[in-house]
Amino acid sequence: MISVGLQKLTPDDFYRILFLDEKIGLAPEAVAKVEANYLFLKKFAKGKVIYGINTGLGPMAQYKIEGKSELQLQYNLIRSHSSGCGSPLPEIYAKATMLARLNTFMQAKSGIHPEVIELIKELINRNINPHIPEHGGVGASGDLVQLAHLALNLIGEGEIWYEGKLQPTAEVFQKEGLNPVKMHIREGLSLINGTSAMTGIGMINLVHAKNLLDWAVLASSMINEIVESYDDHFSNGLNRVKAHYGQNQVAGMMRSILSDSKLILHRADHLYNGNSDEVEVFTHKVQEYYSIRCVPQVLGPILDTILNAEKVLIDEVNSSNDNPIIDSEAKNVFHGGNFHGDYVSLEMDKLKIAITKLSMLAERQLNYLMNDKLNQKLPPFINLGKLGFNLGMQGMQFTAVSTVAENQTLCFPMSIHSITNNNDNQDIVSMGTNAAMMTKRVIDHTYIVISIHMIAILQAIDFMEFRPRLSSYSRKKFDDLRKIVPKFTADTTKYKEIQLIANHILENKPKFVLTEKAE
Repeated sequence: MISVGLQKLTPDDFYRILFLDEKIGLAPEAVAKVEANYLFLKKFAKGKVIYGINTGLGPMAQYKIEGKSELQLQYNLIRSHSSGCGSPLPEIYAKATMLARLNTFMQAKSGIHPEVIELIKELINRNINPHIPEHGGVGASGDLVQLAHLALNLIGEGEIWYEGKLQPTAEVFQKEGLNPVKMHIREGLSLINGTSAMTGIGMINLVHAKNLLDWAVLASSMINEIVESYDDHFSNGLNRVKAHYGQNQVAGMMRSILSDSKLILHRADHLYNGNSDEVEVFTHKVQEYYSIRCVPQVLGPILDTILNAEKVLIDEVNSSNDNPIIDSEAKNVFHGGNFHGDYVSLEMDKLKIAITKLSMLAERQLNYLMNDKLNQKLPPFINLGKLGFNLGMQGMQFTAVSTVAENQTLCFPMSIHSITNNNDNQDIVSMGTNAAMMTKRVIDHTYIVISIHMIAILQAIDFMEFRPRLSSYSRKKFDDLRKIVPKFTADTTKYKEIQLIANHILENKPKFVLTEKAE
């Protein structure tokens, strides 16, 4: 069980809760702080003007709300902003949003009643997930629309995911013996004000981005084996003179994967031995194409981008992103803009560019394998059947190219696409949830591209009869994938096999053991 409230939540915690269904508990000390924070606000708010408690919302904050209407205001806020449209977030992303919101409340800076955190904990543990439409929020006063749909479920209204389908929330709560949240002071505003949708989605994006990076390193290592490349372009000697962490880490991963390969060549054995004086044309390439030779320099900055996004998202999910901030320790209420999502939005933009570049590298390596004039080793389109009569992987290449092209178009940054709204009150916005969702789409696409690339690698290894000479790690992965897609020579439909490989890649993160520390 993962305890929420004292230590920082990390992407690994999100992975265990969302992907492995690990249960959560609320740290008693943190729950006590949440209750103390609520009691402080209840006392402090008397006789004072505090935004969202006894004032209108947004540009209507100048309007005073009479005491008898204050709690109804909170319900009005939730219901009026439950206006999202489009496809619902997949359940795992909705659950991630709920987890991110819970952790924000556990910072004890929102003045909410403890019943809110108790209900959210129960929903997470019972895998009952909010119905959150994809479109709506602009990510500035927080993910107002997406989080309003979460709040709508918490007050027992709307529809909620239960046993794999959307069902009326009131019926689900009655069946499960759950009580809806009631409004006490400012629960409505607290529930919808913050960056939890973009951050929750971003956390899942991080999990997938790390996985894709590892598979891209594996694919790049295996293609180096296919071409029987020299080892110095991923050597410690070459990469250590460039100080970037990511580059050296990727090079170290490649050395670990290829440590016992019988296909990788040592330059000293072939070109530094003094036996080439009479050679006019080298039959084996002295240097490989960039997509093979520059893997550490291409994937290295992608790794660095992922790690920076991870740092930012860990900070965000463990922060209080409400407004106003109820600080019971300082005995004050601070008004400001902690709900603004630019930290997450900018990192999601950078992450989707990085993953798009990863998909571009995979597509270039795929193109190298497909084009016999480039590789001078394999039949066109790695066609293991009869040339002319069979078509090999022609059709799959079209899919990979089309998908990468869409990734490139999706790279337009959302974080600079601000549109003024809310009567110009929200005059600069982050579009953070849009950025996170576009990054999700890029990641989904990239699983397909990597899947096609891996199928090509399998076919190439079989054609060259290289399996016995692969590194032990590469051979293990080759065997795993061949169980899903056996060697083929005839032309058969491949769309199901592509998806099966994509599913395997999604569910099976490579576990590299570095044989040495990357410098």
